[in-house]
Amino acid sequence: MGIIKSCFSFTFGTVFGVYVAQNYNVPSIKKLTNSALLLGKLYEENYRKPKKDDVN
Repeated sequence: MGIIKSCFSFTFGTVFGVYVAQNYNVPSIKKLTNSALLLGKLYEENYRKPKKDDVN
């Protein structure tokens, strides 16, 4: 009974995901990830404490 239940859940999730992707404006995960990484990098560069060697 467990394999039928897991296959049903996987199949239902796949069909639902395809339906949503075709009928709604779903954002690209790759673009969202890249923009989040860029913002994190900029935040880190601006707010990082200076190293003791860099202080004049």
